[in-house]
Amino acid sequence: MSELFNVLTIPFLLAMFLAINMGASGTAPAFSAAYGANVLSRTLIPGLFGIMVLAGALIAGKEVSLTLGKGLLDQIFFTPLITSIILGSIGISLLIANLIGVPQSTSQATVLSISGAASALDGLSTRKLFYEIIPSWIILPIISFVIMLVLSKWVFPLLKNKVFTDNYSHLKQNKGLKAVLILSSLYVAFSIGANNVANAAAPIASLTANEIGQDVIQNFLPIIILSVLIVAPCFAIGSSLLGHKVTKKTGKEIVIVSPFYATIIAMITASLLLLASITKGIPTSLVQLNGAAFVALSISKKGYKRTFSNQTVKRFFTVWAIAPIFAYICTFVLVILLK
Repeated sequence: MSELFNVLTIPFLLAMFLAINMGASGTAPAFSAAYGANVLSRTLIPGLFGIMVLAGALIAGKEVSLTLGKGLLDQIFFTPLITSIILGSIGISLLIANLIGVPQSTSQATVLSISGAASALDGLSTRKLFYEIIPSWIILPIISFVIMLVLSKWVFPLLKNKVFTDNYSHLKQNKGLKAVLILSSLYVAFSIGANNVANAAAPIASLTANEIGQDVIQNFLPIIILSVLIVAPCFAIGSSLLGHKVTKKTGKEIVIVSPFYATIIAMITASLLLLASITKGIPTSLVQLNGAAFVALSISKKGYKRTFSNQTVKRFFTVWAIAPIFAYICTFVLVILLK
């Protein structure tokens, strides 16, 4: 038992550290609108975020966990060394993106990191990667972009003076709008749990199953649930420690966003994220779905030229293209050198 504990300690600590960072970055898209409108206090957010992330992972996160746990690389390859390399490469990739100041997709870094290990071990499931996951990464942000562009350019201008307002100073007198903001925040957190917890939980679930023995591998679901129960609370810890410091760079430097628009964007991206989770088990980038929607909103307000000449937009697209590839190469090289 002590030998098993020693073997699993480093991978589990890496997974928990990764979850803490994901929790910190995930707080902003989930609760920024409610917090900015003074509907929720800062002290309440980490607890609510953690509860909904855990619920999302347990209720709707199974398929994504299976994709990352054995859909790309057979789970027998998840040794302590390989799992540690995968989780370490993801962490390095995200650290670089954070230093540059661009929110990066943990899901894409995870998929490419596992794919790098799988390529080095000649065990990559190319069908899942090239025919399901990568097309979804292209299609879903386009859908997010189109929906927000249509709404902001043609629908909201017709409704703005009649139904909606950018001024939320009257929220204290309107319990209905307060409830909508809170429920939308909880919904986003649930979707984050359904999709993103698997980034840290799935590799250690496969590792644990391997270390316990072949008989357990036939019953993989309880191992996933146990891994989720260990990893998901770390999202709340990250939210509590670092979440309030995470600036909503996307909204501030691409286009100024009111609580109303932030709520609409959150609902669109959370729905797409949840759809990817429960249908095909596709690990998907929340930050890219958000970014596409913010770009659409900027186009409706500033036009195409000013939006795409924005340095932040250019930096986002550059890092989004490079960081997952870096995770792939880093993992591939390390596995080749150390296996």
